[in-house]
Amino acid sequence: MRPAPSPGIGARVLLWFGLSVAASVVFLAMFGPLLAPYDPREATGNVGVPPPSLAEWPGLILASVTGQLDAHPHWFGTDFYGLDVFSRVIAAARTDVTIALGGALLSLALGTSLGLIAGFFRNWATALLVRISDVLQSFPVFITAMVLVALAGRATGNIVLALCLVYTPIFLRLTRAEAMTQARRGYVEAARAAGAGPWYIAWRHVLPNSMVPALVQLSVTIGFAIILTAGLSFVGAGVQPPTPEWGLMISQGAGDLNYGWWWTSVFPGLAISITVFGFAVLGHALEARFR
Repeated sequence: MRPAPSPGIGARVLLWFGLSVAASVVFLAMFGPLLAPYDPREATGNVGVPPPSLAEWPGLILASVTGQLDAHPHWFGTDFYGLDVFSRVIAAARTDVTIALGGALLSLALGTSLGLIAGFFRNWATALLVRISDVLQSFPVFITAMVLVALAGRATGNIVLALCLVYTPIFLRLTRAEAMTQARRGYVEAARAAGAGPWYIAWRHVLPNSMVPALVQLSVTIGFAIILTAGLSFVGAGVQPPTPEWGLMISQGAGDLNYGWWWTSVFPGLAISITVFGFAVLGHALEARFR
């Protein structure tokens, strides 16, 4: 599968938009806690402070840059505990992206490996592997992940492993379908005629030519994994307080709606929406690029 020679302007715009969002989120995951104006785990003493209005932002930004303020503004307000919402939103990027990226990459590695074996080596064992994958895919992803985390514990590593297990079947089926196609290509027969063994052919020749669909799916899966991570934390089965995490912030902010404090749940919700949309657009653009 070769890249299209000249993607349209719309496809390029989508690609750069998706890349920009993904790069920004990864940047926040790496440096967000260092950029946060307040400690995301420490109360500021200001409870329920609303965010400044849009008309106030230019003046506050100028005053912050010129050092005219004694304290940093609460750009997204504060919550019931006096925690700065802006600091927690950007610090939570590290939590969500680390878990989602870890789970997605592990599922990519495991799924492509098993898919390659199932697609290139066709026997009763690989047929059983595919059936097991089908059974796993038949269950709702959220319920499966919640059960796995409940059984293994709510540690971060267990959440990553749960994401890996629920998304592995997707990569397995994608890679298996492509490996079955590649196995019938002439270069495979040429490698066999040259004396190459089946495992060498599979890993050295078939796998590199079967990776494009899985790599395109990876971007979309990262977005889904972020939603799943936030969902687990929202229902209390994922990341636990006081760790900043978008889904947990929405869950805690739901109670603040009784006081009219909409900002404690809206801003982390926007962070999830923008991040997931960016990764989905990136996946769509990559699919169009390699179609």
